[in-house]
Amino acid sequence: MPHRVQRFILIRLIAFLYYRRMETRLLEYFVTVADERNVTRASESLFVAQSTVSAGLRSLERELGVRLFERTTKTVTLLPAGEALLPLARALLDDLEGFRQVATESGAGLRGRVRMGTFAAMQVLDLPVILGGFRREHPLVDIQLVASPTGSTGLLDDLAHGRLDLALTAVPAPPDLDSWPLVEVEFVALLPETHRLASARSVSLADLAADDWVDVLPGFGNRVQLDHVLAEHSIVRHIAAELADLPSVAPCVAAGFGVAVVPDVVDTIGCVRIPLAEPMAPWVLSLAVRHGAGRRPQIRALIENIRAAAGARQLP
Repeated sequence: MPHRVQRFILIRLIAFLYYRRMETRLLEYFVTVADERNVTRASESLFVAQSTVSAGLRSLERELGVRLFERTTKTVTLLPAGEALLPLARALLDDLEGFRQVATESGAGLRGRVRMGTFAAMQVLDLPVILGGFRREHPLVDIQLVASPTGSTGLLDDLAHGRLDLALTAVPAPPDLDSWPLVEVEFVALLPETHRLASARSVSLADLAADDWVDVLPGFGNRVQLDHVLAEHSIVRHIAAELADLPSVAPCVAAGFGVAVVPDVVDTIGCVRIPLAEPMAPWVLSLAVRHGAGRRPQIRALIENIRAAAGARQLP
């Protein structure tokens, strides 16, 4: 969208908020409907009647002088003006929330809610210890921890659609999110002890192409990364088992169900762990957050705690 159109929408938004005495609930309706792509689901999320949300959207469009959505009986789709308004509305709501929290803390400490997404069976960071320490330090912050069954891709989708405030991810974050690397881990091959290559000093992906494989479900960061590398080498594999979490891979390999290539973070009892012959980029665990959400004091504090536990530098 041309910058002059974005500027027009921003000017109308500022004027709207000023003359309506900073009535932000209509922006909350707009952002939630944009995230859910459905008025009914948005109204349930907001605990507001569907008719109220629909009327609020019409009022916002009338005040701004532009159409924000294309509506059908089942879904809504953002129009160009809505796409331009969405990041502005998110940033404004984040700033206002941060302002309210700073104004109401008055020595009582941080407060508010943080919705954080993670993987099941996370072994790289001791997240329970990190979050337990944070809650003892900031007892008024309500942390809601959600494990994703669809890995990094599902977490990033939840983050982009406002269902999470921050998330751990092992795939690169899109440009509309901020992210910080926490941990880097090399990939290794796991073989059954009776495998023909169990005594090799290293193995290549091509060496394992004809074997049955064990892997996690599609969408998990290590699976996404490995699939990409295999495609670059024109290797088509047969996956005998797709598992819901990374720690479950090694026991299946040890039982002779297949071979695996995984980040070197799992217990490999019963397996032979062998370096890869060809270079492969490390698996990187990052912490991601929506642009602007880190301005909320409780979210920024949790980001700092997690980064400190991972040995990363503090944010400027």
